[in-house]
This record gives sequence, structure tokens and C-alpha cells, in this order.
Amino acid sequence: MPAPEKISYDPHAPVDPRVEALVNELIGRVADKWTLLVLEELEDHGTCRFTELSRLVPGISQKMLTQTLRAMERDGLLVRTVHPVVPPKVEYCLTDLGHSLGEAFCGVWIWAETNLDRIEKARSAFDARG
Repeated sequence: MPAPEKISYDPHAPVDPRVEALVNELIGRVADKWTLLVLEELEDHGTCRFTELSRLVPGISQKMLTQTLRAMERDGLLVRTVHPVVPPKVEYCLTDLGHSLGEAFCGVWIWAETNLDRIEKARSAFDARG
């Protein structure tokens, strides 16, 4: 299988308004801490039930977890599977798209780890001025 074509960014190239709208929407979604935390837990634990995710993501309300899972499902980041049993059993797992988003955010973790000392030093210097 050939390697995927590397895409380079040209800030002067015309932008497809659909791509721009999607990027703006996704930045808003993934910048939401709940989406990132749910993504991380599903990446770490694989398939999870609602109550399990509720325990794994401290501080999230049932309403916010429901909204987050629905938004992630709508974007194709996870699959919701309802098993026909009593009581109902519902499970969530990441799709390939969800995994690839998690991989993209690994870059942010690597950047944060690489630059942690510099950021802490800059914050300390800023706080000392005030």
C-alpha cells in the first residue's frame, strides 16, 4: 500500500469554505475538555459502557456526557452499539477517525512535554512582573 500523500500548508492558497467551516467547528469541539477526556478514556480502555465512562471522566455530568457522546457519534469519532438485552446495554468505541484524532492530539502532548519548562519559566516571569 503506498504511503499517504503528504499535504503541505500554503497560507496563500484559496480555502474551501466547507473545510474552513469544518475546521472551525472541530476546533470548538475538540477544544472542549470533555471531548478530549472521553477520547482519551476510549483510547486507553477500548469499548466502554456509559456508566464506565462516567466513572472514568471525573466531574462530567450525565447530561454533558450524553451531549459529548452524541456529538462525537455525529462526527463519526465513535460508534454507539445498543445490545438488545434487558436491561439495555449500550457501548461506545472509537472509530478509525476517532483514533486518528487522538493521534493528532498526541502531537500536542509531545509539544507540551517538550516545552513544559519554557512555559513554566515564562509564566513565572510574567507573574513576577504583576
